[in-house]
This record gives sequence, C-alpha cells and structure tokens, in this order.
Amino acid sequence: MDYGKFKYEAAQKAKEARRNQANTILKEVRFRLKIDQHDYETKRKRAEGFLKAGDKVKAMIQFRGREQSRPEQGVRLLQKFAEDVSEWGTVESTPMVDGRNMVMVVGPLKNKSEAKAEANAQRAASKARPAEADEADEAAPVESSTDENR
Repeated sequence: MDYGKFKYEAAQKAKEARRNQANTILKEVRFRLKIDQHDYETKRKRAEGFLKAGDKVKAMIQFRGREQSRPEQGVRLLQKFAEDVSEWGTVESTPMVDGRNMVMVVGPLKNKSEAKAEANAQRAASKARPAEADEADEAAPVESSTDENR
C-alpha cells in the first residue's frame, strides 16, 4: 500500500468519526410551583423528547413570593416529574434549592450516539416503506373507467 492511499484512508476514518461524534447537551425545562395539568403535560412531553434524543434535562422550579416558604411542594412536583419520565431517563441529582429555584437533573437511559443511530435507522426504514408501496402500486393492474372499455 502506498503512503498516499494510507493518508487518504486515515483521513476518511477521522472524518467518519467526527460525523458520528455526539455531544450530550443539558436542556432545561422550567416550571412554576402552581402549574396547571395541561401545562405540566406539555413540559413533560418536551422533556421526554430531549431524553429520547439522548440529552440531559434540567428540571427547574421557580419560586415567587410565599411559594419560597413551601419547598416541600416543589420536591413533590419534581418527584412526580421524575416518575413520569422514568421510562426515558434516571435522576442524576436529587432536587436541591438554588436561591429562588429548585433544580433536579435527569439523565437519559441511552447515550447520545445510540439515540442518534436509532433515529437514523428509523429514518432509513421510513424511506424504504414508501418505495415499497410505490412498487406495489405499479405492479397492480389499473382499470380505467372510460367509455372505450365498456
């Protein structure tokens, strides 16, 4: 093998490694202590999407006014959130008070590169399905309803 071919293959391997590299990002979901059920569900679904994509989620409750004297309600809300997203992630840091906020970090069950590979596989499968359906449509005989065929 000559040196030029070796350098080219090494460059191609490095390029492929950079393409498949994935960085885990910390995404944030903010709540208020008095959150309505529908708003909570929206935030939960958003967090599930982040966890499915392999990102960490930082759940933050903001306390205002008298809410600051009720941190146990914040802990209860974050524990409920952790139970709801337990299918996609695990709690990395328990709820802790940080000034006027209470913070908890939830990490994904699968890492970013696994999630990315799974998404690419699903995308490839969905592209293959319409192509198969088009081939099946072409193979089926087509009947026309013109006056000539009657």
